[in-house]
Amino acid sequence: MARKKKDEQQQELQEEVKAQPALNIGMVGHVDHGKTTLLERLSGKWTDTHSEELKRGITIRLGYADVIFRKCEKCEGARAYTTKEKCPVDGSETIPLRKVSFVDAPGHESLMATMLSGATIMDGALLLVAANEECPQPQTREHLMALQIIGVKHVIIIQNKVDLASGEQALENYRQIKEFLKGTDFENAPVVPISAQHRVGLGYLIKAIEESIPTPARDSGKEPIMLVARSFDINKPGITHGKMVGGVLGGSLKQGTLKVNDMVEIRPGRTLVEKNQQVWKPLATRIVSLNSGGINLEEVGPGGSVGVLTSLDPSIVKSDQLTGSVVGLPGKLPKVWNELILDVHLLQRVVGTKEGLSVEPIKMSESLMLNVNSAATVGIVIELKKNKIKCRLKLPVCADAGQRVTISRRIGNRFRLIGYGEIVEK
Repeated sequence: MARKKKDEQQQELQEEVKAQPALNIGMVGHVDHGKTTLLERLSGKWTDTHSEELKRGITIRLGYADVIFRKCEKCEGARAYTTKEKCPVDGSETIPLRKVSFVDAPGHESLMATMLSGATIMDGALLLVAANEECPQPQTREHLMALQIIGVKHVIIIQNKVDLASGEQALENYRQIKEFLKGTDFENAPVVPISAQHRVGLGYLIKAIEESIPTPARDSGKEPIMLVARSFDINKPGITHGKMVGGVLGGSLKQGTLKVNDMVEIRPGRTLVEKNQQVWKPLATRIVSLNSGGINLEEVGPGGSVGVLTSLDPSIVKSDQLTGSVVGLPGKLPKVWNELILDVHLLQRVVGTKEGLSVEPIKMSESLMLNVNSAATVGIVIELKKNKIKCRLKLPVCADAGQRVTISRRIGNRFRLIGYGEIVEK
């Protein structure tokens, strides 16, 4: 009888875990430190699928993959943790623990805006550091500071490529990592040595994630707010009119629930020309289907990444045209801002440069890159006051007053992180 009850409980757990992922975990770090390779080893999915990504060997857009973490009840320690249905050690059935969505963010310095946009949907992050290089590299420092500013609390440091470092080099790299973390919010973050290429240490990594990155408390009772991180057309070339489907929005639900057949609003929407002026109009659409974790669902709540198939014309959403938008019920979304007043907090040093430049005060008419929610826009400074700036935005954003905005300045030919601001209501 007890055995039957246990089997039923395990079956219920299997069904629960197979549904929507419980949380989003980011893969961040300097370019070519192994983020996409590690994600492929965990999920079996290679997230660099864009033609330029394959050609250049770097991540350009945000990549996504879902993984079910599992545990063998017969094994002990890190050996018990796996992503396989059968234990690699003794062949017994494993039990599912959690389903996780991974967000693979670009590490290249020219793609910092994409990383910052992706960080807003992360509940935790893995910061990858190559054991055979000095730490920190410029984007290692920049990504850690971005996580701290955006408010990601749970971070694990992955010391990757230990197979390419001597024992002495790996220990020196570990010492550099600990020194780098000193004084930050992540001073006591676990450091896990692995070789993603050779699948070494993955059990220790999964164990660390299970122990260090909890599933956050969610509020599904609030009005739904979905942050759009990708938008695309899934119709193949040459498809006939009768078989064509609407555009797809990919992202994460911060709160509330969305259901199939819900009518939703998308803000800021799309740009139109009226009376020789460019204006932004919200979009209205119906949810045709919902997908999360590779499974079609009738409704989704806060958690991992979701895909929303809409009734929108695919030409409106293709090529990430609606990335940075916010989705919710009609009339229930935050305000759309064409200008922002920010209460500014500047860093002492520019992040992401080897020179350690001091951050100079913001100047009138300066162009700044601003990231709010999953949106990236350029703001032109039109007013300066003590600790406050007013920016006119090239692209409007949908956000609540009080939300945090990361601020980057063009230094040389790149935008570099210099601080953050909070949206102030007029």
